[in-house]
Order: sequence, then structure tokens, then C-alpha cells
Amino acid sequence: MTTFQELGLNEALLKAVADLGFETPSEIQDKAIPVLLSDDTDIVALAQTGTGKTAAFGFPLIQKTDFNNRQTQGLILSPTRELCMQIANELKLYAKHIPEFKSVAIYGGASISDQAAQVRRGAHVIVATPGRMQDMINRKMVDISNIRYCILDEADEMLNMGFYEDITNILSFTPETKNTWLFSATMPQEVSTIAKRFMKNPVEITIGSKNTSAKNIEHEFYVIQGRDRYIALKRLADVNPDIFSLVFCRTKRDTQQVAEKLIEDGYSAAALHGDLSQSQRDTVMKSFRGKQIQMLVATDVAARGIDVDDITHVINYQLPDEIETYTHRSGRTGRAGKSGVSMVIIAKSEIRKIKTIERIIKQTFKQKDIPTGIEICEVQLLHLANKIKQTQINHEIDRYLPTLQDLFVDDTKDELIKKFFSVEFTRFFEYYKKSKDINTQVDTFKDYGESSSGSGGSVRYFINLGDRDGFDWMQLKDFLREVLELGRDDVYKVDVKDSFSFFNVDASNAEKVVAFFENFAFKGRRVHIELSQNESKGRFSGGGSSRGDARGKSFSEGRRSKDFKKPSFGNNFDPAKKKDFGKKEKWSKKKF
Repeated sequence: MTTFQELGLNEALLKAVADLGFETPSEIQDKAIPVLLSDDTDIVALAQTGTGKTAAFGFPLIQKTDFNNRQTQGLILSPTRELCMQIANELKLYAKHIPEFKSVAIYGGASISDQAAQVRRGAHVIVATPGRMQDMINRKMVDISNIRYCILDEADEMLNMGFYEDITNILSFTPETKNTWLFSATMPQEVSTIAKRFMKNPVEITIGSKNTSAKNIEHEFYVIQGRDRYIALKRLADVNPDIFSLVFCRTKRDTQQVAEKLIEDGYSAAALHGDLSQSQRDTVMKSFRGKQIQMLVATDVAARGIDVDDITHVINYQLPDEIETYTHRSGRTGRAGKSGVSMVIIAKSEIRKIKTIERIIKQTFKQKDIPTGIEICEVQLLHLANKIKQTQINHEIDRYLPTLQDLFVDDTKDELIKKFFSVEFTRFFEYYKKSKDINTQVDTFKDYGESSSGSGGSVRYFINLGDRDGFDWMQLKDFLREVLELGRDDVYKVDVKDSFSFFNVDASNAEKVVAFFENFAFKGRRVHIELSQNESKGRFSGGGSSRGDARGKSFSEGRRSKDFKKPSFGNNFDPAKKKDFGKKEKWSKKKF
């Protein structure tokens, strides 16, 4: 087994290693540190989040710094303010016994003039977010024209966040003679492009396989109806009483709504998304790290840079739009050698995505059932019993013992135990005693929801709204699920054309769809829907054909076509909920 001494670190760094309690290097440290210390080379290192990448580049960077030269010699780019500050703090810990070493963190949300002043006083290494670094370059507040090392940390996340242009611009101000060290969890095309453009014959180090997930993480998925998604989330939390989790949603709006519901229902939860101020983000993260918050509901962008080792569960309340992002989500648990669980809550229309993720992470998901109410009650009861069993006795109670004994003198041992545990058990039992089974039974990875005729589990509709009305597929999906009061994944296979569109819903929601659109207007124009019988055979598959376009126009004008048949559903939907969204501004056509 390799030791840090064998990696070639100097005495000052080895003292810091001992102070930090590091015993043996992680795999990425074992492979990367000797290469970076011995060679002046470019490197591409692929390893999962939480495997010790910061130390893998931090120790060599400090050891190779010339402390007699006050110029900036190293630049580290990281995706978020939190990660930027974290790296800067860790560098200070690594250089604890090297007082000459100076580093400065540059990030948004703080005074740019103060940061510039710190750089002027001397910064051997600058740790920066791309946006703030580009701003300071534009203002000529920093000089990176003579750096020797440029480190791109969490490169895939920076590119996912849209920093490609900033990164390429920043690198254009650096010398060609520098060494570039690229550290990433995955290797998407954009990262490969950066490597080819700015690196020369880089050494590649891969821990595991590219894009794979850590082996100490279990991957589970639960299939439910879209409308039961929040119920499923609560049950998963209740069946894991000691949960300390990150819950991922796609949008800021969903993140805020889910967090608010959890708080209302008595859970220790909070939201983390881009609409929070920096002080609010800091408060939330401080509470989360201190475990005052058990369930942090976050968007992918807001969660980047979170470095908390003890997260027990990652819950994918909604799968990400980019499937590769799942690797980053799941990597938030199972850190520092600990085990973790990544859970996915999906509707049956999404089940094929699980197979896609399995191919990417090279691991197999376990399909599990959302627990029943009785199962949750049993888990909570036994958890309480174990907690009491392990509780240390506070002998300050001794003075009250005679009074307590007199109070329960007529109760048998069994009665006393039942009363004691009923205090907590009854709360769960009353809530769950009438709960239903919300699991959707499926034959894993078969074809679900593909029937366009409505004869199977899905119904496909034509609607006379399209691109001309300001909709893309995501906006139309959000519009339909909002007006119909459906779950996010209850509307799917949305296909937007010029003047009309198609969408699917489960057959169980078909009656609701038809009833709602009996008398519905958008911007003062009557909206029609029809059951599509021919779209799947290609009648409208061209989108731009004159035949398809004409068909869409005829429906916009209120005329019907023999090619579409209206299903004969009963009319039991509340007509009071029908709205004219052209007159009221409840619906805002923006992309969430």
C-alpha cells in the first residue's frame, strides 16, 4: 500500500498530511501526484466526485510553486462560488507549514475591488469562478500571462453550466508554455474539445471507467404515477428515519414548491436554487452542513460545489434533462469511502431512461417498491426502540423517579411499554392507516405508453396550439400540466409543429383532458383537442408538409376533420376550472 511519503511530497506537506489525518492516498492521488511532481506535462484525470481530486492537484501545485516569485504562477478554475472557496481553504490547510505561500479566491457575490487588492498584494495561486475571472481580466485587474499551471476542476460541470466561452477566453490570456491539468468526473464531448484545443499530448488517468458511478453507491428506482411523486418522496423519507439527503428537481419553481411542502408537513427541509441571494445560500448551506436540515431540495446548478461527506441519500425527484448529469447527482453520496444510496422516482413513461443511465454509469439499478404505510410504521417504531435502547441515562431524573413510579403504579410492564411507544407510533399510524399502494406495476424496460390510439396505457392528442403561439415542447408541456393540474411526467411525448402539436397522457387522465378543453380559450381563441389516430403512422410526421400544416389551420379556425375522432367520455369535470388564458395572466410563456 502506497504512503504519502512514497509519492514524493516534501517535509512541509507531509506535516500537513499528518495534521489533516490523511493516512493513505486515494487512488486518484496515488496515480496523479507522482506524475505531476516529476513531469512538466498536461494531464486529464477522470475520477468521481469525493475521491480526493483537490489534494491530487493541490499538493503538487504548492510544491512546484516558486515562493521567491510574487507573480501568479497557478490558476484554478472551478464552477461555483462554494467550490472555489472550498478549494482555496483546502490549499491553505495543505500549505499550513509554508507561510510564504499565498492564494486568493475570486468569485461573484463579493467585492471585486477587495479581491483585486488581494491579488496585487501577491497571489501565487488564484482560485476563481470563470465569470468573475473573465470580468477581472476585462478590467485588467489580474495578470495571468506568466502562469505556469492552469487547473480546470470539475471541468464537465463548468461546461454544463455554459462556461465554455469564458473558459476559452480565459485560456487565451495564458501562455502556451503552461501546463494544463484537467480534472473531471465525466468526459463529455465539450471536455474532449477543450483537451484537444488547449492541451499537448496529455497524460490520461482514469479511476474506474469513464463516466462510471462510484462502486459504493446503490442505485434504486421506484415507478409511480406522476401525481404520486410527492407522496413517494415523503414515504422514502419516513422509511429512512436517519436520512440526510439531497433531493434534486429540474427547475427552481419545483425546487421551491417541494421544499415548502416538506416544511409544511413537518420535515426539516430547505430549498437551494438560483433565485436565492448569496446570504440566503450561505445560511442554507451552514444549516445543512450542521445537519439542522435533513432534506436539501436543490437544482443541479445550485448543488454544484456542495462538499458534504455524510450525505446518506440522493433522491432524484425528477431525472435531469441531460442524463449524464445523473453521475454528478449520485456522486454527492458515497463520498470519502462511505456507502450511499441514489434513488430515482419515475413515472412509467420514463422507465427507458434507467437503461440509458445504466449504460453510462456501468452499474445496475434495483427496482424497488415505495413502502406501504404499515411498513413505515414498523420501521419508525423499531427505530424509536433502538434509539431509546442506546440512550444514555440522565441521572438528573432520579429525583423524580418516585413520582413517576407512583404515576404508573397501576400499569403492567406491557401496558407501560405500549403507552410509551404509542406517543410516537400513533402519529404515524393515524397518518398512514388508510394509505394506498402507490406503486405502478411494470415489466421493467418494456415499451410503455406508446399507443397513439388510446387502446393501451396512453392516449395521444392533437391540439391546435404550436410554435406560432409561442410554444416549444417544454413550454407546451408545462402549460398543459399546469392548466390540467397534472404531475410533471403525466404529460409526455410532446411534439410541437408550426400551428399545432401532439401530446400523450395516461389513459386514466384522458377524461379529464377532454372535459377541460370543452370550452377553453387561449388569447381569446378557442382551443380544440382531438384524439390522434394517424399521427403515429406518419400523417403529420413531416411537420412542414403542406398537408399537415393545412390540417393544423383548419382546427385553429374551429373546423373538425374526419381524420380525427373525438372520444366519448362522460363530462364530470368541474367547469368552474375552465379559464381563458388570453384574458388572465396566470400562464406566463417562459421556459422554466
